[in-house]
Amino acid sequence: MQFLFAVAASTAVQRGALWWAAHHRKHHKESDKEKDVHSPHTHNFLWAHIGWIASPKNFETDYNSIKDFAKYPELVFLNRFNKLVPAIMAIGLYFLGDWAASQWASLQTSGWQILIWGFFVSTTLLFHGTSTINSLAHIYGKKRFDTGDHSRNNFWLALITLGEGWHNNHHHYMHSARQGFYWWEIDLTYYVLKIMSWIGLIHDLKPVPARVLEEGRKIDSEN
Repeated sequence: MQFLFAVAASTAVQRGALWWAAHHRKHHKESDKEKDVHSPHTHNFLWAHIGWIASPKNFETDYNSIKDFAKYPELVFLNRFNKLVPAIMAIGLYFLGDWAASQWASLQTSGWQILIWGFFVSTTLLFHGTSTINSLAHIYGKKRFDTGDHSRNNFWLALITLGEGWHNNHHHYMHSARQGFYWWEIDLTYYVLKIMSWIGLIHDLKPVPARVLEEGRKIDSEN
């Protein structure tokens, strides 16, 4: 399942899963400080949204910061050849479109149409959705916890990113699989993970500790 998750992540065309993990850990250590690679406060909005990931100086993966994941050779392989899965996906979509057109002429589709909409358009939309967490979620929204940075909780971004928009929650307690801490904070990613745990595909989902939930309730009641 860990390998399949990494393969699925590779289809996003946002480099390898280990590359993301390494940069994400550094982001939490240096959030909105000078060494934060994608802060809209120490750099600028455009850099936080797209500039940092396009910059050659950030292409390398710091395997020392993710030794717990780097011990798996299949994950390292996917990370080093991160263009392989997107290429297979793009080619597969093209031939799927051609095959569908040959089977059902009424569809009036083609390989190029499926490739453009199923790969290029969807990948672009996905990228900008993901990037809103680095840019917008550190500017707009509500700050429940004092995390020492500018992370915010944003309902609309949570809808766009399937739960990632509860970013201030995540920065306060990053160990939990759940970013929407309370029932009214919609977190679709967590719901899917929970269902997967029920059927045995994954295990050991880390919950939000009771003390953290109580701290948040107290803050909300005071405000």
